[in-house]
Amino acid sequence: MLSLKRRIKTAQNVSKTTRAMQMIAASKLKRAQTAATLSKTYVNKLSEITKNVVTKTGENNSHAYMKKNNDIDRKLVIVLSPDKGLCGGLVFNLAREIIKEDTKNPYYVVIGKKAENVILKLDREILGIFPFGTTLPTFDVVYPIIKLVNDTFLEGKVSEVQLLFTDFTSVFAQSPTVKTILPLQFDTQENIKNCDDMLFEPSVEKLLPNLLEHYLEMILYQGFLDNYASEQASRMIAMKNATDNANDIINELKLEYNKSRQERITNEILDIGSGFFGIKNE
Repeated sequence: MLSLKRRIKTAQNVSKTTRAMQMIAASKLKRAQTAATLSKTYVNKLSEITKNVVTKTGENNSHAYMKKNNDIDRKLVIVLSPDKGLCGGLVFNLAREIIKEDTKNPYYVVIGKKAENVILKLDREILGIFPFGTTLPTFDVVYPIIKLVNDTFLEGKVSEVQLLFTDFTSVFAQSPTVKTILPLQFDTQENIKNCDDMLFEPSVEKLLPNLLEHYLEMILYQGFLDNYASEQASRMIAMKNATDNANDIINELKLEYNKSRQERITNEILDIGSGFFGIKNE
C-alpha cells in the first residue's frame, strides 16, 4: 500500500512537470511559427528579386558566391540543433543525417550542443562551435557564421557549403533537411521575360554583391527560425505524450491501490465476522 502511494505520487509529479514543459513549448511555438512564416515570405520575395538582378547581369556576373571551386573535393556543413533534449525524435533524426554524411572528411560548423556531442563522437573536423540558445534567434547570430563561410568558401578551401537543419512544415511534421547554400544557383530562364522592363538603381553590378550577401544571410537565418520552431513543436508533442502516459500510469496505479485497499477491508471484515461467530458458538 505504501509503495503504491509513493509510485502514484511520483507519477503525479512527473505529470505536473511534463505538463508545465508542454505549456512552455506551446507558448514559444506560437511566436516561433509566426516568425518563421513571415521570414519565409520575405526570403521568397528576396529570392525573386535576386534572380532578376542575376538575370540582368547575364554573362558579366562573376561574383564568387556563384562559382564552384572544382579543384577542391571538400565541403563545409553547417549543422543546427537544439541545446536541450526532451524534444522527441528530432535530435535522433538529425544525428542520423549527420552519420549518413559521405566520408570525404567535410568541415563542420556546429550550432547547438546536441549536434556537437554527435560530431565529436564521430571525430570529425570542426571549425567552430556556437550555442543555439533557448529563445527565438535574433538576426545577429548569422554574422560569425557568415564570417566562417567566407573564410572557407571565398578562399577556396571548400567547393560548397551545406546547411543541415530541421525544416518546419507544420506542428506535426518536422524533417531534417540538407540544403546547399553555396555556390548560389538560380534558374534565370524563367525570369528573363519578367525583368526586361525593370530598372535598377544603383546599377545591377553595384547592387549584386550586397544583395547576394544579404540573400545568403537570410537563407541561414531562415534555417535558424525553422529549426527553433521545429524544436518547440517537437517538444510540445513529446511532453503531451509524456503527460498522457503519466496520467495512464496514475489511473492504473490508483485502480491497483483501490483493489488492494478493498481486499484489505474485506479481509478485516471476514476476520471480525469469524471472530464474532467463534465467540457466539462458545
